[in-house]
Amino acid sequence: MFTLLEVCDYRNMKLDEGWIAIGERVRRARVAGGLTQAQLADAIGLEDRSVISKIERGERRIDGMELVRLGRALHVPLNQLLEDPPLVVARRSGLVAEETTDDEIAMFRLQTALVSWRNDVRQLLDLQTLKVRKPLRYPGAQSNSDDGRQAARWLRRHLRLDENPIETLMRPAGDIGLLYAVIELDGERNDEGASLIEDEFAVAILNRQSDVGRRRATAAHELGHVLLGDAYSTDIGVHASRQEREAVIDAFASEFLLPTGVLEGRPKGLRRSDLVELAARYKVSWSLAIRQAVHADAIGERDAKDWAGRSPTHAEFMDALGWAPQPDLEKVFISPEVAHAIMEAYKKGLITADRAIEMMRGQINKGQLPEVDEVDGLWR
Repeated sequence: MFTLLEVCDYRNMKLDEGWIAIGERVRRARVAGGLTQAQLADAIGLEDRSVISKIERGERRIDGMELVRLGRALHVPLNQLLEDPPLVVARRSGLVAEETTDDEIAMFRLQTALVSWRNDVRQLLDLQTLKVRKPLRYPGAQSNSDDGRQAARWLRRHLRLDENPIETLMRPAGDIGLLYAVIELDGERNDEGASLIEDEFAVAILNRQSDVGRRRATAAHELGHVLLGDAYSTDIGVHASRQEREAVIDAFASEFLLPTGVLEGRPKGLRRSDLVELAARYKVSWSLAIRQAVHADAIGERDAKDWAGRSPTHAEFMDALGWAPQPDLEKVFISPEVAHAIMEAYKKGLITADRAIEMMRGQINKGQLPEVDEVDGLWR
């Protein structure tokens, strides 16, 4: 959705790289969307397909309303057509040729969503309705999986979590300067998430379409990237050169969600029912719980293989705890501090209702916003 406010912002934006650069961004977005030039021309109401070709070559200027129509047809925010993404993101962008791979298309869509979330946070900072924490950095070594686990233990101590279950990852993420958005990522791939560190804050997106247990693991994974100082991270196209780094982050995420300390030293050993209870209390996937139990030497490889084929049922969770665990990151889609900042900006008349709903990313609908005359006279 594009609002009048965004169109007005467009008029004041500096077209710093000229029409050739804008045309190239239009082309990349079109390729990622799987559209031909003729299809894009039809989508924005142009009879002459050659107009799109001229736009993409930078030979034709675009007025504000045409830009809005292009953005809608391409499903990208206006500023993505006007500005390149941060350099650390741009270095890993693909989509050079008309024919491209599924990974490149998925990467483009993931980057679009991530940069859009970054831009929303930056707008709220500019409007002075949001205050953020500078991303926390882990001071220790981070060269192997053991270091990743040490980083998780360090963060738990820093946040005074000890070895207790974490009810929602929104809270520790906010405490280290990371802001989440849980969104539906386009396309058939099940891409899990990505994160980006700015100088004064960090952002991450999580895929609403993935199952809740996997979503929580991804959230901890992106938190690890931020804590360990990876300026930009995505799960797409992990090359061999990055696999060792990902192993460090995976170890961090597992240890942060379910500390091995709660699995160790049981005098009668760890029964399957015990692990079911721990997986429910700590809100982790069954596979993660088994991996942690193996790492803690609480179970052997034989039990691990047997239990992996017998995932707990809903009835087993009920029997273990007496209630079905409330999933994390299922009903709250954006970090609470950002939601509050959006409402403050709306109440002060700094953003429109449509823009507020857009920034909330499905957290609320328009009918749940206060009426104009209920905002203590602050609107307009």
